[in-house]
Amino acid sequence: MNRLLKKISEKAIELADFEFTQDQTENEWLGTKPASESEIKLIEKRLGIEFPTDFKKFLSITNGFSAPNDIEPTFEPINKIDFLRNIDSFIIESYSIDGIENIGKQLEKSILVGGINQEQYFLLIPPNATNEKWKYWKFANWCPGEEEFDDLDSYFKSTLEFINEQIGSE
Repeated sequence: MNRLLKKISEKAIELADFEFTQDQTENEWLGTKPASESEIKLIEKRLGIEFPTDFKKFLSITNGFSAPNDIEPTFEPINKIDFLRNIDSFIIESYSIDGIENIGKQLEKSILVGGINQEQYFLLIPPNATNEKWKYWKFANWCPGEEEFDDLDSYFKSTLEFINEQIGSE
């Protein structure tokens, strides 16, 4: 995953579709310093969950990751991660109406790990009796709704593919 994040950083800076800090440009890195194992355990304890292995690995590489363009969300540092219901309860209410209430139920239990105050979120949805594995959603009203990924790696691979397509179409 480290190599994938590094490649996203390099290609996003090459594309220059977004404004990056001088430090990000010089280091060709959109991440920050890694979260410690104890920081990860503290956030898991606060939320009452155990994150999936791939997300813990991500946090051990970088405690936050800037958006590589204006379509992808910024992954938040560990101190900002929380349940979506604590950050944006209105969106849950909006998707809890007849016909789409199943989306509202997923949003109710989701953890917002990316996109606070942005047009799109990245959500982790914990497993339950009917869903035996974690769900990974990029969620935006303008999409519309959720775009599901198998895991964090597949999300970042799709992000890199999109950036490469943008570079190729210049």
